[in-house]
Amino acid sequence: MSIEVTKVSKKYGSQLAVNEMSFAIGKGEVVGFLGPNGAGKSTMMKIITCFIPPTQGSVKVCGYDVMQQSIEARKRIGYLPEHNPLYTDMYVREYLTFMADIYQLKGKSDRVKGVIQRVGLEIEMHKKIGALSKGYRQRVGLAAAIIHDPEVLILDEPTSGLDPNQLVEIRDLIIQLGKEKTVMLSTHIMQEVEAICGRTIIINKGQVMADQPTEQLRNLAGGNNYELTVELSGNMDLADFISIRGVMNATSAGNNQWTIHVSGLEDVRKEIAEKAMSKGLVVMTMTRHEVKLEEIFKTLTAVNKEL
Repeated sequence: MSIEVTKVSKKYGSQLAVNEMSFAIGKGEVVGFLGPNGAGKSTMMKIITCFIPPTQGSVKVCGYDVMQQSIEARKRIGYLPEHNPLYTDMYVREYLTFMADIYQLKGKSDRVKGVIQRVGLEIEMHKKIGALSKGYRQRVGLAAAIIHDPEVLILDEPTSGLDPNQLVEIRDLIIQLGKEKTVMLSTHIMQEVEAICGRTIIINKGQVMADQPTEQLRNLAGGNNYELTVELSGNMDLADFISIRGVMNATSAGNNQWTIHVSGLEDVRKEIAEKAMSKGLVVMTMTRHEVKLEEIFKTLTAVNKEL
């Protein structure tokens, strides 16, 4: 396993930030790490990256204990924290060379050139970091995180504050990195998780609430239910839809358009089309909508809200 977290707890005085959290992330996985503000995400990431010790429990990165074998663990981790710390008075190439010196890398000139190309910094590499847009500063942070070719990449809110174009560029870069590295990604952007992460861990109040493949996770909210939006050439009655096995409810949106609430155990599209034909109607459009990840997030993080 690339990351092994076993019954980890962390207290700040009397406040319990992480409560006996356990999970494991295998080599080559891209995992979304989600939770509301104050859930313990950043604390857990700081423990994994050797910045702070756990109060109890153990964490291993690539088989190395983060407390007992911290140096070996750090060599295998690339970390981009939420507030990307950069020396803004340094030039891009100068800063990355400085980072290569810290890691005591051999062939540092080639390594710096390689990461600059990898993250798309060629046209900006002769500028001072302070003169870069936030999107390019994030690229510099990613370049610094991968310059030593780590096996594990920890990204805390890597696209926070970016404009739509920058967000897409950084997201595509993370997808490319995820093809060869283990990536743990913390974000509040649900669409980002759905686009990037094959697996999602949701935490709340320091505990794991869900840990499943992202596609399967949708089933945790309302079972396998889904919705259909249907537009017909004429009017059908509510009773016509309700009579179809699997349809739980239907809501008219006017102009012969309906939202159909369906149990996921049934595929009712054929039956709806046949029912419409029996009424002399034509199905103009029919679209299926899966339960969104943000709905599952809201459901799971509302659990034990008063505890």
